[in-house]
This record gives sequence, structure tokens and C-alpha cells, in this order.
Amino acid sequence: MIRLFRRQFQPGIIHTLYGAIVAQARRPEFYEEFGIADTVEGRFEMIVLHLAVVLRRLAREPQGAALARALLDAFGRDMDHNLREMGIGDLAVPKAIKRMMEAFYGRARTYEHALAAADPGLLVEALARNAFGGDAAGRIAPLADYVRRAAGQLDAVDGAQFLRGLLAFPEPRAILAGDAATEE
Repeated sequence: MIRLFRRQFQPGIIHTLYGAIVAQARRPEFYEEFGIADTVEGRFEMIVLHLAVVLRRLAREPQGAALARALLDAFGRDMDHNLREMGIGDLAVPKAIKRMMEAFYGRARTYEHALAAADPGLLVEALARNAFGGDAAGRIAPLADYVRRAAGQLDAVDGAQFLRGLLAFPEPRAILAGDAATEE
């Protein structure tokens, strides 16, 4: 029996995992309280950030590479759909997707390096440049704290949970509440 074309994961699992990433990235706290621009670019950056943290975790799993590819495929399909919905023409969509994927891979490498580094300033710099577009008016330090906590929380998750479509991120308001408590 040839299993070459058999899907490794149920589409529902990929849909659920990618849906959790997008739902978290769309949390209003990121835009209203952290100061991420509530624009197409700002929302793209938040999806990329969350997807990168999840893929970082999946890299440690035996089936993680295949699941990561499936999530990246879902991301590409989502971006394609969104571009077409925004009225981007059929000829321009592939070029735009290519730029988005290049941006994703560059940011994912940067976030991976920053999370692995001993210097916490690397993550702050990466977020300032990417998520805030170089504008320091946002709440960069709390976002960096959120990303570190998200990475730590995902690191603690049993790999089998991902294969069942289970994914949980920290509560953004809890990060901000902790930040406000330290300022008092």
C-alpha cells in the first residue's frame, strides 16, 4: 500500500491549532493595551510572532517538523485568502505570499535566537523593530515578557497535546497586571 500521499494529521487538528494561534494574535489587549498597531501589518506581526513561538516548540517533537509544515501551509493559505479578500490581484498574490513567507522566516529565526540568548535585550530589540515598527511608544517590555512566558508555557506542554490540537497561551492581561504591580 502506498502511503505517500496520505495526510499525516487530521485537517481538524491543523485548523484547531492554527485557529488558536490566530485567535490569540487577535486578542484586543495586544492592540489596545500593548500598543501594537491595529492594522493589517500589526495583525500580521502578531500572527507571525505566535506562529514562530509555536513552531519553536514543535521543533523538539519527533513529529514536530511535519506538524510545523502543516501549520505553515495553513498560514500560507490564510495569507493568500486575506490578500485576495483585500482585492490583491491573482498575479500579485504569489509575489506577496513570497515576501510574507520570507518575512516570517526572518522573524522566526530572530525570535528563536533572541529567546535562546542570555541577553533579554535581544528580544526587546526584535519586537521593537518588528511588532512595533521601530516605534518605542508601545509596551515593548511587557510584550517581551509575554513572549518569554508563552515560550516557557509551550515548552512545558506535552508534545502529544499538540497532536490532539491542544494549545494554550498565557493571558496577556496577566502580564500587564504584573507589570503595573511592579510600577507601584
